[in-house]
Amino acid sequence: MTNEIHQITLPTPYPVGDVHAYIVKNDTVTLIDAGVHTNEAWTSFKEQLKNINLAPEDIGQIVLTHHHPDHIGLVGRLDHVDAIYGHLLVHKWLTRDEKYINHYLNFFNDLYFRWGVPERFRNMEKTLQNTLAFTTTSELTDVLTEGDEVPGLDGFVTLGTPGHAESHLSFYHNETNEFLAGDFLLKHISSNPLLEPPMNKGEERPKPLLKYRESMKKVLGYTFSNIYPGHGDIFSDHRDLIIERLAKQEKRSKKVLDYIRHSPATPFEICQYLFPKHYQSQFGLTMSETVGQLDYLCSLGKITELDQEGPTRFIARHKVTSDM
Repeated sequence: MTNEIHQITLPTPYPVGDVHAYIVKNDTVTLIDAGVHTNEAWTSFKEQLKNINLAPEDIGQIVLTHHHPDHIGLVGRLDHVDAIYGHLLVHKWLTRDEKYINHYLNFFNDLYFRWGVPERFRNMEKTLQNTLAFTTTSELTDVLTEGDEVPGLDGFVTLGTPGHAESHLSFYHNETNEFLAGDFLLKHISSNPLLEPPMNKGEERPKPLLKYRESMKKVLGYTFSNIYPGHGDIFSDHRDLIIERLAKQEKRSKKVLDYIRHSPATPFEICQYLFPKHYQSQFGLTMSETVGQLDYLCSLGKITELDQEGPTRFIARHKVTSDM
């Protein structure tokens, strides 16, 4: 049976602007992602459903690409659905798992302290409150992982595409080559690989830029007819886009390396250098991008942490295997 895909565009309070959800009509009506939890978004959602002869009650299941609030916000208003699918981390955010939330707060507070971040940027409790204000509570019916077929979404297979979020899943149709991409691939901007704690306390910190690069390389060999993104235009040609973005990341890493070669620096100092106009207003995004570059340079053996007391500083290695 052919899938009938409809884009639903919803307002958000975030700088990224509108976010897309998708209705897939098959044997059941599936909602891919659920916008942000505001009355404005809910009203717009109902109006756009009406334009395709549907009401919220007609939605049989929800599939979530990742846990960010502009993608899971309205799930709790659709409490009639038979099933909700997504990554295990999505379940922790939907249920507001107390143990995980405390782990999340402690992780960032400790990390930012060690990375030389001033106290005025370390109010993670307020940041978390702002995030949760735009979501509702619910729970997953089942967890999806790499290679899983999506129940009720005929022909779509789950691809793990972490990087922008540890929880990020995308969905690929093996026959039509349609790709439900969430925030993994966007035409107009590169998705931010965002810092997150490990799933469990004591595990190694995820390295989102490295994972994002792996995810992009993973799909270079795929053929996509239409890519349905979480933001921006529907598009199709992803290979040139990915190659360009990988190259831009590598170019920025050279800038970071040159700065560290001049003088050892903390992640916060490097963040200020890279984003002098934006680090204060978009601290989480800019810090994530900065640390992603440091992770990348460490993976190449170009830099290392300086062994000293006080905030963590990174220093360039004098002997490297190749020039950048």
